[in-house]
Amino acid sequence: MTLGADQLERLAALARLRIEPGEAPALEDSLGRILALVEELSAVDTTGVEPLANPLDAVQPLRADEVTEGNRREAFQAIAPAVEDGLYLVPRVVE
Repeated sequence: MTLGADQLERLAALARLRIEPGEAPALEDSLGRILALVEELSAVDTTGVEPLANPLDAVQPLRADEVTEGNRREAFQAIAPAVEDGLYLVPRVVE
């Protein structure tokens, strides 16, 4: 399959790419070779061929959702520079 200049311009517009005029012929050739390879791969008869293993088929064992660490809020706030009513105070940056 060959790719024309008008098709290349449309693809570039859809992908929001700017193609310099000197780059267009080389890009047309590269994309044409990619499309030819895709056509060649599509022509292969794959009936009866089992798909390869897929990592998405694996089952992820999940642990129980339970608290494993206690509340250490006071310990963390004790070393903070400024705390008020259980909240960390920071310098104002928006006026």
